[in-house]
Amino acid sequence: MPDQFQPKPEHKFSFGLWTVGNRGRDPFGDFVREPISPVQIVEMLGEVGAWGVNLHDNDLVPIDAAPAEYERIVKDFKKACKENGIVVPMATVSLFFHPIFRDGAFTANDPEVRGYAVQKTMRAMDLGAELGAKTFVLWGGREGVETDSCRRPDEAVKRLREAVNYLCEYNIDKGYGYKFALEAKPNEPRADIYMSTTGHYLGFIPTLDHPEMVGVNPEVAHETMAGLNFLHGVAQAWEMGKLFHIDLNDQMPGRYDQDLRFGSSNIKACFFLVKFLEDVGYSGPRHFDAHAYRTEDYEGVKDFARGCMRSYLLLKQKAKEWNANKEIQSILRELGKAANGTPAVGKYSKKGAAALLGYEFNKDQILKKRLPYERLDQLTIDVILQGC
Repeated sequence: MPDQFQPKPEHKFSFGLWTVGNRGRDPFGDFVREPISPVQIVEMLGEVGAWGVNLHDNDLVPIDAAPAEYERIVKDFKKACKENGIVVPMATVSLFFHPIFRDGAFTANDPEVRGYAVQKTMRAMDLGAELGAKTFVLWGGREGVETDSCRRPDEAVKRLREAVNYLCEYNIDKGYGYKFALEAKPNEPRADIYMSTTGHYLGFIPTLDHPEMVGVNPEVAHETMAGLNFLHGVAQAWEMGKLFHIDLNDQMPGRYDQDLRFGSSNIKACFFLVKFLEDVGYSGPRHFDAHAYRTEDYEGVKDFARGCMRSYLLLKQKAKEWNANKEIQSILRELGKAANGTPAVGKYSKKGAAALLGYEFNKDQILKKRLPYERLDQLTIDVILQGC
């Protein structure tokens, strides 16, 4: 009997070159895995059943590569993708690794750094377009401060807006058709990053010259490490039509950015996230921005990648069971009931307002209604754990 939890192309599971290619280095210890090439990473992703591969510009091409080296690397990479049935749905740019970005990129005080950051991003857009990417993620990894004495934060916001507006115009000029997805994070590697949550970016986007071109790329770990409810940020982005991409991993609240295997820590939170994405019909990539434990070799990296996809599919099945559970659905229907004649709020009208003002709500009767959330939550746990 075939395993229903095996990934298929229609699931749109993707990984970054930087994720399965992560060598296990951390601030306190050196690499534990030998480097593997982008071509080898694509071959590995084909083996485990992934659909797509994403990349920063310098994950693929060294920052100072000569034109001939650039062409050779890109040619070999495109060939590997084709042979392994892997697509490139998203590209991004590294504006955080090179020491030149020690004070930020688009928001840096030095105009030369800001100019170089925009130039580097334009070239990364060229690369992504050549590979077929239609989403371009911008993560301001060093757009922040250790001390606010270095610049006024409103000036940083203005600089960021100027850069994103410029890149949107370049996108139009080149006809690339990119959707930009802005990625938030509260801290690390800077002490305080300007656009620290998805909500910050959702407030920023309407101030742009081309807001229709720009959305968000929320990441599980980035919101969870600040103690926020990731699902709520995703839901707000979806409701605004701005969920252009999503980064899936897992995270323990209050820790450094762990990028754990999806579903490995906060299983209930991951369940509700998967349920939401499936219920609303999110059709974009399910991108796993995570990496294997530092204890693993590359066979373990394959286990990690398979585990991310399998956990998503398991939770997708559990979401179907939750939606089909008769007791759960009965409770939800009961929670939404109102007494006959209760005026609906809905869209404002003078007639509706008069009816609402004239209606007498029976507070004592309303308070007698049960809110059986303990039972509802336990039923959720039952569904998640059934069959385990």
